[in-house]
Amino acid sequence: MHYLILKKSTIIFVVLFCTLAVIVSLPFGQNCVAGVFFGETVRKVPIYSVQTDEKKVAISFDAAWGADKTEKIMELLDEYDVNATFFLVGFWVEKFPELVTEIENRGFEIGTHSNTHPDMTKLSVEQMETELQTSIDLIQNLTTKKVELFRAPYGSYNNQLLTTAEDMGLTTIQWSVDSLDWKGISGAEIAERIMSRVSNGSIILCHNNSDHIIDALPIIFDRLKNQGYTITCIGDLIYHDNYTIDHTGMQVPTTA
Repeated sequence: MHYLILKKSTIIFVVLFCTLAVIVSLPFGQNCVAGVFFGETVRKVPIYSVQTDEKKVAISFDAAWGADKTEKIMELLDEYDVNATFFLVGFWVEKFPELVTEIENRGFEIGTHSNTHPDMTKLSVEQMETELQTSIDLIQNLTTKKVELFRAPYGSYNNQLLTTAEDMGLTTIQWSVDSLDWKGISGAEIAERIMSRVSNGSIILCHNNSDHIIDALPIIFDRLKNQGYTITCIGDLIYHDNYTIDHTGMQVPTTA
């Protein structure tokens, strides 16, 4: 009798494990964040990277505190013929409106990074909406293009935040390559960290005012270009329709 009970419980465990494995491996939801099944809930996932055969990557800069390196970053981007995405916090936009205008005038992409840079997973839905809409309004009052991309402060997200952003017409973007430039590491170390992790479809995270980002960017751009990569903004890397997102956050094209 004990043997039969053990056997039945083992079979149940194996069936549940296999079912979970199959569900986790599936892509969820066309043109939306992905969902990963855990227990009785579905965990949504934003875009971390893009599946592509092209040697193409996107570079992004989060801007929340400080701005003295921003002009030089844009000069380097122009010098190397590189496009980029700037995720701007609302209070940064209010403090540096001339730089927001300059970012757009130079042809770079702008997304929202919230209004006050809180951990948005701790906010109510109404507070999430206010954070997003306030920052969007600030950006769009200074620019001509619709804000379509969102990066969560601290990379912290939950289902409610992703759903709220999606309902507001925003695609939530994470990253697959973290430069760790905010830690004060040298330009060479930033570049080495990025180059050791980059691949087709990578989204690179940098910050507009990190200590050694100006030293790092020429090294990064030279090495990426020498390896045949095109460096662009996130909007030019991601798919805007006919896609799914797998459980790792990779955006995968589907047949139209």
